[in-house]
Amino acid sequence: MTQVATPAAPAQTNGQVVKRELSHSERFAKAVEREFSGNAGEIVLTSFQRKLCQNYFIKIDSILKDAELKRQKKAEKYRDPLPLTWDNMNMQKLAVDVIAFSGVGLDPTQPNHINPIPYKNNGLNKYDIVFIPGYKGIELKAKKYGFNVPDDVIVELVCKNDVFKVFKKDLKNKVEGYQFDISDSFDRGVIVGGFYYHVYFDKPEKNKLRVFTLKDIEKRKPDYASAEFWGGEKDKWVDGKRVGKEQVEGWFEEMAYKTIYRAAYSAITIDSEKIDANYMAVIQKEQETRDFQVTNEIATKANRNEIGFEEEPPIQTPEEIKEPQADDNGEMIEDAPKAGNGEVSSSNKAPF
Repeated sequence: MTQVATPAAPAQTNGQVVKRELSHSERFAKAVEREFSGNAGEIVLTSFQRKLCQNYFIKIDSILKDAELKRQKKAEKYRDPLPLTWDNMNMQKLAVDVIAFSGVGLDPTQPNHINPIPYKNNGLNKYDIVFIPGYKGIELKAKKYGFNVPDDVIVELVCKNDVFKVFKKDLKNKVEGYQFDISDSFDRGVIVGGFYYHVYFDKPEKNKLRVFTLKDIEKRKPDYASAEFWGGEKDKWVDGKRVGKEQVEGWFEEMAYKTIYRAAYSAITIDSEKIDANYMAVIQKEQETRDFQVTNEIATKANRNEIGFEEEPPIQTPEEIKEPQADDNGEMIEDAPKAGNGEVSSSNKAPF
């Protein structure tokens, strides 16, 4: 963070200078910078970080609009009286978090980078945003801050009809490796496990294989994971009321793959010499997310029409998204409509 992007030159009409009106996302970036500087010391954003701050606004504004519509649809006795609007956001906390995550390079508008989840802070009677890194965000952090980062990382699921054999390193075998053959691409059978393989092109003796059984994968499933994506039983809601249970197939294969993918990049050691203030702030935020209060809040609202949300559908691109999205950890969110200028249209006017 060394310099501010040069502002666009004011437009001129008949010799008169006309000041360009800032978009909502640009005003949000300025508000974040102002809020952070007022509470944590002076800061100057790079042009790239300022652009990321604008993307945080676009994503969060979309989520708030969708969440507020859901809140309004609930029966009054089930509805939280506090609207999900920018006026009711804890902007001080949000500013600090956005500066940290944008400084690392995580972009909420990119699939699987980072997932904003709003939850009620009863102590302040405001809404906080919890940021859950996606599996691509974990990869980005590992590559940027990692020590001895592998040249390639291979992640695969192994099914019952596949041929998989491990070759461990020993006195005769200097390179750890494996054999993996798919006998029938259209009938692989049920998932029995998976693996990741760290590859070093110039020093293959450093290659590292980690194997996961199906039990290893399932025990990493979050307690508050959504059945829509992991499969299983979920509460059935009609008109805001729970009327029983229903079975859903989910997207277990995609979730299992993401689980191993996250483990593959989480296993990369962080280089102390690369750690900066942004990375330290992100580590602190991630620890806060794991605190009992937040975890309990998300767990309590799992599989309900409450205010938890998830990231992208497992096998769709952003342009193809037509149905509810989800990240690696829980609730659902529908893709919000966007205005023609790239901003998210919203009746929830931002106070910037």
